[in-house]
Amino acid sequence: MEPHTRSTSAQKLRHMTDTANGRRNYCSNTVMELMASMNRDFLPLYEDFLQTYYSHLELLALVGALYIAFKGFSLLHGCYTLISLLINWCLLKKSTLTRRYGEWAVVTGATDGIGKAYAEELASLGMNIILISRNREKLQNVSDSIAKTYGVKTRFIQADFNRCQEFIHVIKDALKDVDVGILVNNAGVCYEYPQYVTEVPEDKMWEIINVNVAAATMMIHVVLPDMVQRKRGAIINISSASSAFLCPLFAIYGASKSFLDYLSQALHQEYASKGIFIQSMIPFFVTTNLIKPMSKHFQTASLLLPDAKGLAYQAVRTIGVTCRTTGNWAHSIQHTPSQTPLHFFPFAVLNQAFKYYFASCLPKWAWICTVTLMFSTIRRQYLARR
Repeated sequence: MEPHTRSTSAQKLRHMTDTANGRRNYCSNTVMELMASMNRDFLPLYEDFLQTYYSHLELLALVGALYIAFKGFSLLHGCYTLISLLINWCLLKKSTLTRRYGEWAVVTGATDGIGKAYAEELASLGMNIILISRNREKLQNVSDSIAKTYGVKTRFIQADFNRCQEFIHVIKDALKDVDVGILVNNAGVCYEYPQYVTEVPEDKMWEIINVNVAAATMMIHVVLPDMVQRKRGAIINISSASSAFLCPLFAIYGASKSFLDYLSQALHQEYASKGIFIQSMIPFFVTTNLIKPMSKHFQTASLLLPDAKGLAYQAVRTIGVTCRTTGNWAHSIQHTPSQTPLHFFPFAVLNQAFKYYFASCLPKWAWICTVTLMFSTIRRQYLARR
């Protein structure tokens, strides 16, 4: 290679090297300038953030302390109510309810199922009983049986709650000057089997509204003024677990029970200071004539499907202790303590409110899928038998 050519190549190589070094220096300078700019712009913000954090550290510590104190208080309150239930359970005597609330208990829908079981349980604790239902013959038989078995006074009022406006004045006159200590709003109507809303007969819709909503509300309106005047009394509204969880294929029934559950909780807040105890009872399935025809699985009682007598025995012992309850140990396993601080299983089973355990542990979609499958199966089996 000629000397001139080698010189030219060397010059080009040096030029390329100088150019690369220049670009590298330029990039390095640009990065340094960018970092310096970021330091100038963001460092003050970071310093402000740290200053703000440290200035609020005491406030955050206070919030944490308050939260721990709240949880501690909730735990103590849960323990207190649990102990109250156990004491009430063990020491409930015949004179306790009459001394606390009054001599007479009024039970609607009292000739069968949960209503009859409540009437018998209250009578066993020394309360006189007024039965309200639409079948006079059944009323007479149940009234005589309770009076003979438990040695208490009994009366009965024949009334069809589906025609509430016609009979409410009769009931009001019959209860005039009666020391009503406890009202058990049990009368209720349900579908014959799980149905879509468009399949429910119009008459059945009106019956559900009239009995489950209107009649229950009017019975409260009848007995509550005298209770307030005497500054004592208890109202037990028999709602349903369908008021707490969505139940497809029981939409209208569940909505009517949701009304009763909401009404109970609101009224308890209104009248607790006046000496009136109002309870919403939200059980799952119970082996009564209301649900027995739906499926063969509802024919006999089991661990998770109690009979009416077993339910009433336990539920009566929650009166005055908790304003919202499933009323039964077995049903507590199917629920979770939605309004109690005791969220772990042993207390969920023993806790006085018997509130939601497994059902609320499920995601909403899983619960809906489960009950829809169950009710669809019951519906299919029922229609196959027809």
